[in-house]
Amino acid sequence: MTTLYWYSGCSTCKRARKHLAERGVEPTVVELKTDPPSAATLADLHARSGLPLKKFFNTAGQSYRNGGFKDRIGAMSDDEQYAALAADGMLVKRPILDLGSSVLVGFKAAAWDEALG
Repeated sequence: MTTLYWYSGCSTCKRARKHLAERGVEPTVVELKTDPPSAATLADLHARSGLPLKKFFNTAGQSYRNGGFKDRIGAMSDDEQYAALAADGMLVKRPILDLGSSVLVGFKAAAWDEALG
């Protein structure tokens, strides 16, 4: 099953969803703002992505800036970071594409095409 974690107000997310549709992929869609993934789901996505946990944070967003995460993130445990992400979906980097066997964070058409086969 393919899942797309996105924010419907994000132009990059809209491009990513269109990109998937053009390739015949109709993912299950999860709205990050209203239905952020749980800490356990985020831990699983992180483990399967192979990326540093910081890559899951929307470092350009208001929630990140207003929460002072730039200065705090280095001292936070993974569990604290997962909890923060789960508590505020706008902290989460988007879009996230969960293909089951792999997880992609952020939209790069070439990388997505390679992962989709």
